[in-house]
Amino acid sequence: MSVRISLIGVPLDENSSFMRGAAAGAEAAIRAVHCESANLWTETGFDLSPVLEVVDPLVVSPPEAAMERMERAARDQAASGRLPIFVGGDHSITHPLVRGMRAAVGEFDILHFDAHPDCYDLFEGNPASHASPFARIMEEGLCGRLVSVGIRTANGHQRAQKERFGIQWLEMRHRASWPALTFSRPVYVSFDLDALDPAHAPGVAHHEPGGLSTREALDIIHAIDAPVIGADVVELNPGRDVDGVTAMAAAKIIRELAGVMLRGNSLR
Repeated sequence: MSVRISLIGVPLDENSSFMRGAAAGAEAAIRAVHCESANLWTETGFDLSPVLEVVDPLVVSPPEAAMERMERAARDQAASGRLPIFVGGDHSITHPLVRGMRAAVGEFDILHFDAHPDCYDLFEGNPASHASPFARIMEEGLCGRLVSVGIRTANGHQRAQKERFGIQWLEMRHRASWPALTFSRPVYVSFDLDALDPAHAPGVAHHEPGGLSTREALDIIHAIDAPVIGADVVELNPGRDVDGVTAMAAAKIIRELAGVMLRGNSLR
């Protein structure tokens, strides 16, 4: 198989609110991917051993240079034909990664898993906040369509932002009537682990009850009907984890995203 998948740590939490700690999530999640308690086969029947390569983590110091480095890394990975999965780190990393991917591969849609819309125009005076990446992405026209899944905490400002940018939300309160998702363009997946209910993922900074089960999230990932050209998995906070449960959930999400990437490569 000629397709190569790069797994790249991005240990940045400079733009976190409430608490820090997500910078350590990159190493913890990547270590869990290779935990001997599991294996590198996906549920969709792919052996990742020959195609998954752990790349050196990005250097994110000094912070003022980190955004450009992330953008360049995403652009270079995609331009080389590789399929990158970036592991954060806080959710602020998604904006520069998407900008780099867009420069390399052209237009795509974004499937965003999260308890929070992360579309604040400005949060705590920081336009690069982990609460704002999708406002920046939509302002710059970096994706064709943004679908945010698992939303269950949104204020009036974020609801106004949703209407302003034409974002599609699948809110947890409407879980029983969610439509099946279908995409007409390639897809970039951004997975904030607090999309999962805290019972499934306690190792995040922002506990928001009423979220997705790991199985529900995997079902949505497996149902993606377009090529997945890149992804990020963010907001693992090992300091809040319990027995590595959240790290293993992150690893499971990473493996299944990789499997969907391999499956979808034939759709290119």
